[in-house]
Amino acid sequence: MSGTAARLGFEVHHEAGVEAAGALPFPATVPALIEPGLRRGNPLRAHLLVSTVLGKHIPTDPAVVLGAGDLLGDLVRARLGDGDAVVLGFAETATGLGHCVAARIGARCYLHSTRRAVPGASTLAGFEEGHSHATSHLLQPEPAGVFAEGLPLVLVDDEISTGKTALEALRALHRFAPRTHYVLASLVDMRSREDRAKVEAAAAELGARIDTVCLAAGRAEVPADLPAAVAALPEHRLNPVAERRGSVARVRLPWPAGVPEGGRHGFLRADRACFEEALAAAAAELRGGLDPARPVVVIGHEELMYLPLRLAGALAAAGIPARFQTTTRSPAYVLDEPDYPLRRGFRFTAPEPDDAPRYLYNAAWPGADPLLVLVLDEPAETPALTAAGGLLDVLTAAGADVLVAVLPGADPGVLRAARALPEPLYGPDFGSYAADEVAWLLKDLSAVDLEADVAERERRIQAGVAHYAESLPIEFQPDAAYRELFEKVLADSAERLALAVGTVAELVVAERGDDIVLASLARAGTPIGILMRRWLQRRAPALEVPHYAVSIVRDRGIDAVALDYLAAHHDPAAVVFVDGWTGKGAIARELTAALDAYRAAGGARFDDELAVLADPGHCVRTFGTRDDFLIASACLNSTVSGLVSRTVLNAELIGPRDFHGAKFYRELAADDVSGRLLDTVTAAFDTVRDRVPAEVAAVRAGDRTPTWTGWASVERVRAEYGIGTVNFVKPGVGETTRVLLRRVPWRVLVRDLEAPEHAHIRMLAAARGVPVEVVPDLAYSCMGLIKDVQ
Repeated sequence: MSGTAARLGFEVHHEAGVEAAGALPFPATVPALIEPGLRRGNPLRAHLLVSTVLGKHIPTDPAVVLGAGDLLGDLVRARLGDGDAVVLGFAETATGLGHCVAARIGARCYLHSTRRAVPGASTLAGFEEGHSHATSHLLQPEPAGVFAEGLPLVLVDDEISTGKTALEALRALHRFAPRTHYVLASLVDMRSREDRAKVEAAAAELGARIDTVCLAAGRAEVPADLPAAVAALPEHRLNPVAERRGSVARVRLPWPAGVPEGGRHGFLRADRACFEEALAAAAAELRGGLDPARPVVVIGHEELMYLPLRLAGALAAAGIPARFQTTTRSPAYVLDEPDYPLRRGFRFTAPEPDDAPRYLYNAAWPGADPLLVLVLDEPAETPALTAAGGLLDVLTAAGADVLVAVLPGADPGVLRAARALPEPLYGPDFGSYAADEVAWLLKDLSAVDLEADVAERERRIQAGVAHYAESLPIEFQPDAAYRELFEKVLADSAERLALAVGTVAELVVAERGDDIVLASLARAGTPIGILMRRWLQRRAPALEVPHYAVSIVRDRGIDAVALDYLAAHHDPAAVVFVDGWTGKGAIARELTAALDAYRAAGGARFDDELAVLADPGHCVRTFGTRDDFLIASACLNSTVSGLVSRTVLNAELIGPRDFHGAKFYRELAADDVSGRLLDTVTAAFDTVRDRVPAEVAAVRAGDRTPTWTGWASVERVRAEYGIGTVNFVKPGVGETTRVLLRRVPWRVLVRDLEAPEHAHIRMLAAARGVPVEVVPDLAYSCMGLIKDVQ
């Protein structure tokens, strides 16, 4: 406790804290987290709560700053549950703390308020901070939509004294984008009982839940005459002068133009990986010019807190003694006494166009002569920085050696362009499905020659020199007899298909609710997604069911850019992934692994429950049937799938911010039966509608636990036939059809030679000279085995 502050009657007291074992090197109590300080020139507030864990006024171990942010983030996550959120940090003091919290909880977006007028930036909203030395806050996300969604909002400040600023910001944002849940998070909460009641009243007024979390709660005892008492103290001495003037050196840190260096214009979850990569490069550049034995104090410039903090952390991790703090707009009373937190101070001319002076406190390392590493961005690198009375002048006059590390300035326009996601493709410009039936999250590669001879393509895939998704097989076009068989299969199976569509659609709604977004796995899942959407809209015409087609590639995962698009436009929890059928379950496993990887990389949390029309492999819980029957859409290639090819993931054609690709085969329009399949099955909806509730009830009452029996059956066949990989064994009617249409088949196994569900397979096998072998105890009605061409 500061003796000087206490002598003037200003004290802080602890009331409650959190269990913080291991997160901080001291207890989470108010006296441990803040030290009482004083300030002049502000008649509304002559006291100052100096944080010991924020890295603003006191040079602080970066691990302590990050640990405090992580602990606060954990408290926030406990209030949010597993849901997504956006985070707002208050300028200037909490810009770094807010970023720490956002990173800890994996927030969809982090934004901090700013007092900098940025050319080219549009202001979303603003609010006032009554007690602050600089009162106006601006919110300038780029683009505005990144912060406008109705997700829960977490407001982060270093300390909450009255809650007035938080409520002002909350009301301003609520007018723009109303939300039902807010969390006020701070290191310390010093509100009175009356102040807490105001938050409760605001929650009732807005019809929203407002939670508060903090590392420690307490109260401040501030005598009414404190401003006069502080004014009566001896004049404090700023800008000390040493016998030797220190030196100045400069380094320009590398930083990509499209990567945000902080949250001034919003920091998206999708920015995290690029930020970490850029941070590593910047830290390496900075470290190269340092003496590893000399301590450093990394100093951020006002709102630029998070990146300098992370740089200090990187230096410490590399073995260089490092502390972190920043400059500030807030004047404070400086007193060189052992028990007072502000031992020395610097007042300097603002480097940016502004009449108000700026301040820096302490900037020291006990018992050592540290190098001061001043990290700022280009807008702050002005002549005022080096002029008389500028920051470099006052620091070097005090004998400090300064290394100025300059970052390129963040351009809102560049960030806006870098964050722009590609737009979906729609028919009839891409595919033969109507524009309102499906939005393809794909890149149009129609003009690119991607087809390869089937045998040569198979040889390259099996040799490991090419991945199957890098090229396309030549689309096999069956003869008239086969097309006639397709028409018969469609007519015979329409009601069975309609029943399975209705069952899986109603099952999804029963367990996920009406507010869903269908994301079909292109291309086999796409006609199923359209049919599910049609079923639901016929049941409830006012129901909006967005439907997208996305790409997933075995061994490469799901299209992360498509996930970014879905997360930017919809609640990720509402997205339902849809496929046609399961074979051995490879895609179901791929989906789970890919969504886990996306989440681990900072992406949104999507539900990995795959909904399929048919689940003969017993690989999922959400299905229309587990029968291995013929789905008419499996009989053909693009001509039954909207004239769209299978998806392509080729590094030469697909950039890091591109969707996966596909082709639109316009030239096959005369043979297209995509619409006929949809309309034929849709026409059977009314016939089967009364049977669907019983089917749904039977599925829900049964044991739907995936047993992966299909995978076990494939393993037995693989071993019995001496096949080197399960990838060469394709179980089920749909997968066997695919082998015959676009791979090099070796043989076909069937359980019953005359079974009607694979009549088309027998016809295709005969046309391609592929032997058909009867295996009575086969787990599926048929299996296709791919030929080893090596």
